[in-house]
Amino acid sequence: MMVTPLAMLLRGWRSPIWFKKNRRYLGVALFGYAVLHTLFYIIDKGSVVGVINEVSRFYIWRGWIAFVIFVPLAVTLTDYFVWIMVPWWKTLQRCTYGAAVLTLLHWTALHNYEHPTSAIVHFLPLTLLEAYSFWYWHIKPRARTEMPRRLMTG
Repeated sequence: MMVTPLAMLLRGWRSPIWFKKNRRYLGVALFGYAVLHTLFYIIDKGSVVGVINEVSRFYIWRGWIAFVIFVPLAVTLTDYFVWIMVPWWKTLQRCTYGAAVLTLLHWTALHNYEHPTSAIVHFLPLTLLEAYSFWYWHIKPRARTEMPRRLMTG
């Protein structure tokens, strides 16, 4: 999610190129982290009943919704699905933004909004890069192409 705006911002720097080439692997690793986080949560609660009893808590269901969004994203990371889903794949991948917002809200609500600083510090780079990307593609003034002189003289 951050790779393309980072590459646009830091043209000529080689690290964004590496991230761009390996973003699929990074996505799988992040999904692996989400799976482990979920598994440890279930183990901590000790039973499915304990998990179900906490679903009504605001921060829990936001985490579950973010996880549910991540599942199809992780499943469709293979070349096969990219090829099959050509028109819809990019739209599906854009669901990452919603999952990221839900993850931020999950994190801050988990700490009762008392100390959102750590969540904000972790999400601020993402927010700034996405704001830059939005500015670059939608707001940035484009250089106007001048009419060639040979067309101006009649």
